Amino acid sequence: MMEMTKINTALGTITPEQMGPTLMHEHMVLALPGWEHDALREPVEFSDLAKICADTFSEVKKYGVKTVVDASPNDLWRNAELNKAVAEKTGLNLICSTGMYYETEGISAYLRFRSQWVDIIQELYETFVHEITIGIGSSGVRAGAIKVATSHACITPYEEKALKAAAKAQKETGVPIITHTQQGTMGPEQADLLIAEGADPKKIVIGHMCGNANLEYQVNTLNRGVYIAFDRWGVDLLFPDNLRYATLLGLLGLGYADRIVLSHDCNARILGRPLVMPDFVQTLIANWSYTHIFRNIIPRLKQAGVTDAQVNQMIVENPKRIFG
Repeated sequence: MMEMTKINTALGTITPEQMGPTLMHEHMVLALPGWEHDALREPVEFSDLAKICADTFSEVKKYGVKTVVDASPNDLWRNAELNKAVAEKTGLNLICSTGMYYETEGISAYLRFRSQWVDIIQELYETFVHEITIGIGSSGVRAGAIKVATSHACITPYEEKALKAAAKAQKETGVPIITHTQQGTMGPEQADLLIAEGADPKKIVIGHMCGNANLEYQVNTLNRGVYIAFDRWGVDLLFPDNLRYATLLGLLGLGYADRIVLSHDCNARILGRPLVMPDFVQTLIANWSYTHIFRNIIPRLKQAGVTDAQVNQMIVENPKRIFG
C-alpha cells in the first residue's frame, strides 16, 4: 500500500499535525442530481457562490476550526474549483472527496448501464484512485477522502459495487473512507463489507450514526474497529438532537471518546429553484449550521461532565489519527 504521509487538501498537502480542530462531514452546497435542468432555477455566478460559501465557512474559524472535510461525492455536484476558491478566501484546510452517493439520490444510470457489460467495480476504483493521486478534472485538486453511501435498511447491488471499489482504492492509497448511512441503518453491514474487501478499519468512518439511539447498534458497529460519526447535529427534522446528545453521552460513558468524530452535514447553499420551507421545518432546523456543535452541543456536554480531553479527542485527535 502507498502510505499517504501527507493529506490532500484543496490547496495542496498538509501533515496530520496541521489539521487542528476538524469538522469531519460537511458540504459546500446541496445540489441534487437534476437541479441544473430546472429552467427556473435560481441563477448563481461562481464568484458569488464562492463568496457565500466562504462567508459562511469563515464562522467556524472563530471556534478554532482549521480543517473541514467536504464529503460531497462525485454525483452530488462535488466542485473542486469551488473548494479551492473557498480555501483561498478563508485559509481553511478543505479536504475534497471522491466517491458515489447512494442509489436513489445519486447518479447511477450510466454505471448501471455499463455494469451490464463491464466490471464497474474496477472502473469506479480507477476513478477514485485517479482523483486521489492525479487530481479531480483539470482543477489540480486531489481528493483526500472517499465517500460512499447505502440505502435505508439495505445495501443495493449497485451500492455494494461502489463500496467494494472504495475498499480497493483505500487499500491502494491509504486515504480514509467516509460513509453515509440512511436513517441510522446498515452501520455494521457497511463496516463488514468494507473490511472484508481489504479496507483498514482504522481508516473507516461510518457516518450519520447519530440517527440511531440504540446503544447496542452503536457498540455493534464500533466492535468492527471502525470510527463512527455523530455528524448531523442541528438536523432535528430527521432525528432530534436530544437523542443524539443522550446517545453520545452513553458512548462516552462507555469509553468510546477515541472512536467518535463530530460534524453537522451542513451546506452553505441549496442549488436550484428557490425552496421555501414550512415554518415547522424552519423551527426544526433553526440550529443547523457549521458552528452549532461549538455554540450549543459542547457546552452542554461539559455541563454533563464531559471533559476537555474527551472533546479534544473527538474534534482534534481522532481526525488526525484517521487521516494520519
